[in-house]
Amino acid sequence: MESEKGNGVVTLYTLPPAFGQRNPSPFCLKVEMALTYLELDFESKTTLELNKAPKGKAPWLEDNGIIADSELILGHLDSKTNGRLLGQLTAEEVAIGTAFTRLAEDHLYWLTVASRWLDDEWFEVVKRDFFSSLPWPLRTIVPLIGRRRMRQTYDLHGLGRHSLEEQQAFLDRDVEALVARLTDHNYIASDRMTIYDFTVASMLASSMDNQPETWVSARMNREQSLRDYIERVQEEVGVYGRK
Repeated sequence: MESEKGNGVVTLYTLPPAFGQRNPSPFCLKVEMALTYLELDFESKTTLELNKAPKGKAPWLEDNGIIADSELILGHLDSKTNGRLLGQLTAEEVAIGTAFTRLAEDHLYWLTVASRWLDDEWFEVVKRDFFSSLPWPLRTIVPLIGRRRMRQTYDLHGLGRHSLEEQQAFLDRDVEALVARLTDHNYIASDRMTIYDFTVASMLASSMDNQPETWVSARMNREQSLRDYIERVQEEVGVYGRK
């Protein structure tokens, strides 16, 4: 639940709305889900001034100190609530949930980023939603610098060294693994919602709900089980990524 300012509650810093999404960052969205699920009072502030962020990225949390990075924030919230996120997990849930978390955040995420930033046609949407408020000539120069850095990061990751067709084949494998799991399970790690659903559902929502569709969105939106899953988790938590 979001509180009014001035109540001395925790503050979550996220990205502003973009790409048809209220919260376009899956990392920000999963923290918002966790805070809401735990019924903690918090206020949200949005910013694109990531050069002022503690680690140069969003989200970060102010809660008697600064915690930067979504996984560290969830660990902090687990400690704050005496293990309500991690304390009751089985070893099997941890194993399965961690594996799908890594698929989502360390692989699918970068394919999603590439489909936004490195596709020539879709990059116009990035420029419009992230940089159009900048004064000229910054709104022309800054997006190109950001895109160059994103391309370099994608190349260092390894995915950027592959052709588009090869990247699409990698996406197919990610999607097939998720569909295989979610066809017979309502949640990612077991038959109950866990912390891992905040991560995976946020990543899928961010990947699937781009407006207009990216090549990643188009592929993933063909799978009804993925759509059913992200709607189930978002409805149960009461937090949606899209506008």
